[in-house]
Amino acid sequence: MLGNSTMIRQEIIDAITEHLPDKRHSILIGARQVGKTTVIKQVAEQLLKKKERVYFLTFEDPTILKAINTHPEKIFDFTVHPDALAKKQRLYLLIDEVQYAENPTNFLKLLYDKYAGKVKIIATGSSAFYINRDFKDSLAGRKKIFELYTLDFDEFLQFKNGSALADELILMRKRSTYQSLKTSKINALFNEYLSYGGYPAIVLENNTQYKIEMLRELVNSYMSKDVLEADLKDELKFFQLARILASQTGELLNQNELANTLKLSVGTIDNYMYLLKKCFHVHLLAPKFTNVRKELTKMPKVYFNDLGLRNVLCQQFDNIDIRMDKGQLIENYVFTRLRKLYGTDSIKFWRTADGNEVDFIVEKKLDEGLAYEVKFSESQFKKSKYKKFEEAYKKFPLRPIVYNGENPDNINLIRL
Repeated sequence: MLGNSTMIRQEIIDAITEHLPDKRHSILIGARQVGKTTVIKQVAEQLLKKKERVYFLTFEDPTILKAINTHPEKIFDFTVHPDALAKKQRLYLLIDEVQYAENPTNFLKLLYDKYAGKVKIIATGSSAFYINRDFKDSLAGRKKIFELYTLDFDEFLQFKNGSALADELILMRKRSTYQSLKTSKINALFNEYLSYGGYPAIVLENNTQYKIEMLRELVNSYMSKDVLEADLKDELKFFQLARILASQTGELLNQNELANTLKLSVGTIDNYMYLLKKCFHVHLLAPKFTNVRKELTKMPKVYFNDLGLRNVLCQQFDNIDIRMDKGQLIENYVFTRLRKLYGTDSIKFWRTADGNEVDFIVEKKLDEGLAYEVKFSESQFKKSKYKKFEEAYKKFPLRPIVYNGENPDNINLIRL
């Protein structure tokens, strides 16, 4: 049984369910411990209710792994005989941790080429690191990738309180002047989310000290697995880099400077950054320039995909009002919210050589969209500072996002 229905990641389940009639493999990727296994088990449960032919297998099982490494069709030793596939009923194979196969590309390619339409594979991978490197070309046209992040704030409220507070938050967003009787409760939970993030197990833990211990375990055990499986040579330097990045959230990523600080080559820093990105820990936000070639060469800004992970690397869990890094924290939250609303490809930032900057640019159409500047308080936003941007990008109206404010011309952070 699945337990409480509030534990269901309905949006990603709906997306995968919609793709089920497609012959292509459905590949669900994301960081460790974000709930990928739970999601595909819930998909399996839906299929079983419809009397479909479903098998759930994990490649963490050494018996299964040894067999399929001999030949991909050995997977049928654990399901039904291939002769049974001649019948009309389709076979659904739900495979957890597909990247543990010696050659996951070959495994998926062979089964698609030989059994497309008869066998539908829904698989998870611990990170995009393996999926992207191994799957890039040979599975073109044979797969669709689904990305799963930690819980966003809406999902966080669902996990905490069911639909009541989540529905109230929707009303608050739709009507900027709406005064909810539940605002104080939502704000308190929002501050909890800013501190401890959205890893499902940590969200469901009520003891604050246990939350912190679980976040430390994420770093010490699960991030260490990423390092081990990527065969990085210096684990200590990798974690030092992650902690530096956490302290520099929202700042420009200067790999030369990081290489000098850590006494590593720029190439090594680049490899470490590749792992952090592909394992869904950080995102590098590109700058916006009218010249596309410049856009590809200028330094990006770094954000974390989960606030709790970022905070444990900083060893900082104080209330936001007294935190020295509160500006960085809410800016990182805004990145994750805009990612949910618009997708990462649509979001950039703007910065000139002389230091003029706008935190986020959302391109909704070619050279047209929205611009946001993030401030903790309304008094910090001085519209005159952005004259150069507003003159250059007239089709990107600029609005401030503040942590908590009364001015209706500004966006209250929780209502974004």
